[in-house]
Amino acid sequence: MMKLVHSVHVYVCLVFLLSITEASDEAKVDKVHVDCSTLRLGQFICPNPSIDQIDPDTQQFRGCIKGKEIPSEGEAEVECIAADGIICNETKNGTFTRKLPCKWTNGYSLEIALLLSVFLGMFGLDRFYLGYPGMGLAKLCTLGFMFLGQLLDIILIAAQVVGPSDGSAYVIPYYGAGVTVVRSDNETYLLPQPDWHNIT
Repeated sequence: MMKLVHSVHVYVCLVFLLSITEASDEAKVDKVHVDCSTLRLGQFICPNPSIDQIDPDTQQFRGCIKGKEIPSEGEAEVECIAADGIICNETKNGTFTRKLPCKWTNGYSLEIALLLSVFLGMFGLDRFYLGYPGMGLAKLCTLGFMFLGQLLDIILIAAQVVGPSDGSAYVIPYYGAGVTVVRSDNETYLLPQPDWHNIT
């Protein structure tokens, strides 16, 4: 009787081990190896949410470099994660890097610029801070153009129309009230079409 119980126990263990081996083999078959630079939206998450990739000093992605034509429109290498079952050829795992747009900053804080404009704008300190010494001197000599220039600068800085003179973006919280300028280019410009005269 004892031998029968022992042999049944061994048999159950063997069946269990075989099922685990077959399951792991099936899991290996389900993995797809691809070049992750070709993945489409929905096949990856970018940036990888398990890694903090935001620089606390700039409030942008770490390693954000200055843009060539517009300095504030830079880009950064960001770690992304592919969907389950996708293995990247580049890294041999489910992670890969991708270039994402970021705002290049050079240390100019929106809060400091706005506080300077509100409290000391009549002396031009906001313009000196942002790198416009000529305009700062003109505001200093005229008491902020009789306070009208100070009021105008408060509005322009708060709306982020006036930024740092080096073309960089303001340092504001990553999920803060940042302004994105939409420019007309070949992707956004709507050309007149020959059949538009038929539409009423």
